[in-house]
Amino acid sequence: MSDHAEAFARLADGTAETVAGTVRIAASEIVAAYVLPPILARFGRQEPDIEIEMVASNQVENLLRRDADLAVRMVEPAQLDLIARKIADLPVVACAAKSYLDRRGRPRELLDLVDHDLIGFDRSDDIIRGFAAMGVEIDRHAFRFRTDNQIVFWEAVRTGNGIGFGQKMLVEAEPLTEIVLPDLTFANLPMWLAMHRDVRTSLRIRRVADFLLEELKCYSAG
Repeated sequence: MSDHAEAFARLADGTAETVAGTVRIAASEIVAAYVLPPILARFGRQEPDIEIEMVASNQVENLLRRDADLAVRMVEPAQLDLIARKIADLPVVACAAKSYLDRRGRPRELLDLVDHDLIGFDRSDDIIRGFAAMGVEIDRHAFRFRTDNQIVFWEAVRTGNGIGFGQKMLVEAEPLTEIVLPDLTFANLPMWLAMHRDVRTSLRIRRVADFLLEELKCYSAG
């Protein structure tokens, strides 16, 4: 589609008054799989004429090209034609399955973690750099289980493969897991809701956006 055609499509949606139709949402794998489904189930009962398409990806979807109507992002959107609202900073904590901690013991301080089975990323060095920022030097071989897929990462934690890292609210909501070193926050992950400014007057998209904004605020508040 040409740039002019894309702009026309955005403007057409932006002036649409009908509620029935489809809204396409982009979100990270974890948010798309574990956070949004119960929220969207509640939304569906309230707005049965609105269909939802979900793009589960850790890549930043291009709202300018209408890869999605709305995006829940963990980085601040940089594109000038977007409207973005920061929802919250989500604390990231160390976590593990209760069964693993019952078997291996519960760490009492940061350095205890290196004596445990750790779950980390394969290609990304985000966790390694996080440890370094706290004065602990490790390399990728400190992780007994490595994956760059967020859903696989969380399932590895949940099923007792070792100690990993995740959103505090997600850990607290899962009965099989618990926070390790609860006084320690490893990072704060910003959550943003973004849309293209041309579709801000679309009644259908606004209803989804307003609902997500309030529900995600509740989620982030625990």
